[in-house]
Amino acid sequence: MSALPTPKPRWPLRLARRAVSPALFDFWATRFNPLWTLEQPLARLVSRTSASRDAVTLVLRPNAHWAGIRAGQHVSVGVTIGGRRLIRSYSPTVLDDGNLAITVKAIPGGVVSQHLVRDARIGEVVSLDAAFGDMTLDEADAPLLLLAAGSGITPMRALLRDLAAQGMPGNVDLFYWARHHDEFCFTGELKALAAAHPRLRVHFLATREGDAPAARVDAMSFDTVTALHERRAVACGPAGFVEAARSRLRGTVARFDAEAFSLPAPTAVDEAGDVEVYLTRSGRTLTLSRNQSLLEGLEAQGVRPAHGCRMGICNSCACERQSGTTRHLLTGDRSSEPSTQVRLCVSAPGTDLILDL
Repeated sequence: MSALPTPKPRWPLRLARRAVSPALFDFWATRFNPLWTLEQPLARLVSRTSASRDAVTLVLRPNAHWAGIRAGQHVSVGVTIGGRRLIRSYSPTVLDDGNLAITVKAIPGGVVSQHLVRDARIGEVVSLDAAFGDMTLDEADAPLLLLAAGSGITPMRALLRDLAAQGMPGNVDLFYWARHHDEFCFTGELKALAAAHPRLRVHFLATREGDAPAARVDAMSFDTVTALHERRAVACGPAGFVEAARSRLRGTVARFDAEAFSLPAPTAVDEAGDVEVYLTRSGRTLTLSRNQSLLEGLEAQGVRPAHGCRMGICNSCACERQSGTTRHLLTGDRSSEPSTQVRLCVSAPGTDLILDL
């Protein structure tokens, strides 16, 4: 699958690594060129175009430290807004010139999405973390059934471009849901891919438009899909969509994989009261509620841990729990083994804790 090659350090960089710290090098080098760093992957915004009524596609030019990405993976993008560095995860498409394209939908109240859609200026520099995610394809993954809702189309676009570069080796059906037709992204590109590759069929499904709105995924018959039982199904969209797709296709496809870009409803647990959380690096002791994630509780107290997807996928917020018990917000499972990594975004405190923060 396509990925940018890992660049080999040139001898000046090797010499610089021996002579100065990365932080000192970056401090001075970025004053000459914002993309000059010793090790940190950065990217410059080079263009922004409308992708749909409420989404834009941003093209980013990465520096030499960007190590590449497989089609379907995600990357955490860091932006600075009001003096704060905020991180959100997106699924890029690698373009023919090596640039990265991310499509961002403006979310009401979303600080980062609103900034990228409306305020980010051409030339603005963002940080890039290492790519992550398992929604990738292997040569044996054919035939395919791709299911996308809303922003879930972005990794599907990357997968389809990769398959097209291989000549579309197997049959692929893409079902793409949105509420209205003007919310669909990449319509021209997807139609062109389908026209160029007879093995690819694309179905646009608007659920709130016309006299006969399209059926949602839980009511879709899929009777036009040949050999459904042989397909690997891949779904991406909001948590409710993913779970509805999983339920609808259970026992009818060869394999089902999915990624949701929002968290499902937490497991209902009546956890009253507060606990004390001691942070070893800062020496602070905080009082946090048992009924919210550690990440939310820490942020409410002014602590800003590293984080990315806020969905328990990228592991950016993982830290060591030195003692105490935490509860997984999605499964309700409890863990108390000492010196264990916990993901702050999907973990709530069950007892007093000591965290390596």
